[in-house]
Amino acid sequence: MKTYIPNEENVKPLGRTAFADGTLWLAFSGAGAAFTFKGTKAAVILAGDDTAVPAVPKEKPETDTQPEQAAAGGKQDTAAQSEGEDVYCRIAVYVNGKRVVDDMMDAPRKEYIVWESREAQECLVEIVKLSESAMSTVGILSVEAEAEGDIQPVSLKSRYVEIVGDSITCGYGVDDECAEHHFSTKTEDVTKAYGYLAAKELNADYSMVCLSGYGLISGYVGEGEPKKPEQVLSRYYDKLGFSYAAYRGKKPQEILWEPVRKPDLTVINLGTNDDSYAQGIPEREEEYRRAYVAFLKQVRSGKPETKILCSLGIMGTRLCPVLEKAVEDYKMETGDEEVFTLRFTEQLLEDGYVADYHPTEITHKKAAKALADKIKKMMNW
Repeated sequence: MKTYIPNEENVKPLGRTAFADGTLWLAFSGAGAAFTFKGTKAAVILAGDDTAVPAVPKEKPETDTQPEQAAAGGKQDTAAQSEGEDVYCRIAVYVNGKRVVDDMMDAPRKEYIVWESREAQECLVEIVKLSESAMSTVGILSVEAEAEGDIQPVSLKSRYVEIVGDSITCGYGVDDECAEHHFSTKTEDVTKAYGYLAAKELNADYSMVCLSGYGLISGYVGEGEPKKPEQVLSRYYDKLGFSYAAYRGKKPQEILWEPVRKPDLTVINLGTNDDSYAQGIPEREEEYRRAYVAFLKQVRSGKPETKILCSLGIMGTRLCPVLEKAVEDYKMETGDEEVFTLRFTEQLLEDGYVADYHPTEITHKKAAKALADKIKKMMNW
């Protein structure tokens, strides 16, 4: 089999990735690579980060990554950062749309034979990081193929959407049907979350920027807990990602993200964690409004043609009026009319809850439809 070191000539990057030290580094949820080939066999070789290396102590964060505030008065998770199996990177590989690998990166190196046949066939291979960046990252070391000719990168789609959010966007706990259970990368799956599903419905390329527990003025706080101003997503919006673990001595927050392609649309879904701190208190809601206006300016910087859609409400709608006021204030201040809002329908009891009262796949599908419908009208797609 011929060995390919991933680069722009042989694979299409999915989401935010970095070619570094002979590997393709994946951090944020949904990051990955896609390629096509006609052949009889293909294998994918992956490299783990510090979480996958035995006997290396895991760094303890100064603050915990917490889930969003549960809707309908659900139980909150105030446990410390997960350890062990709950931090390994979850990875998937698809061949012609079928998931053939779903595994945890619990070793420094893993090899997966993803395709094998007697006769050469046309194959589309997609490697997708299912879990979020905070706990772990992963690298694609190489691709091996017995093929007629070389592997080829998948073509870019004509549409490109960026999704900025929190644990809801990450697909937190979507594979854990017990609402009383807590965070685990084993049960995160971004491909079942509203943003990924909407991008698929729109036939658009995507890029995810999402971290569980993060907001714009504070991370998630339980009752009586102080504000967590360090857990704000704006700190990492211009980075490859954020992680407590290092990959080959580097962390994704040390790498500036320099996109070669501007999104047609950026969707922002931030405020659920902020509301756990704001709690309807006017001065805190005003702080959120100001922070939102500032974040809109950050998102707009360098992307004058990108439309922006500000959404909220899947796990609670209390801050929606404040978000809508922030958008109006931003438009008045800047004259930028290409910013819109979407108030999601709050998740329903009859649709169930998953870990820490997060939305189920049913709820995500409903939100994805609402988002896709809104985007189709906005963008004339």
